[in-house]
Amino acid sequence: MDGDPEANFAHFCLQKFGWEPSKFMNLPVKERAFVIASIKTRIEAEKKKEAELKAKARKKGKR
Repeated sequence: MDGDPEANFAHFCLQKFGWEPSKFMNLPVKERAFVIASIKTRIEAEKKKEAELKAKARKKGKR
């Protein structure tokens, strides 16, 4: 992620959850930290799934 990390997470919340940026920014610190950790976990899971699908597609293309 480039730029301001807080703004990037607020943008993610807007795009994925429909939250206004102020909803994210006004969360208590511990709740905001939990949301950030959850987003990071989700992104890692999505990257792993994407890599698995690409590997499967490459393997299928070699047949």
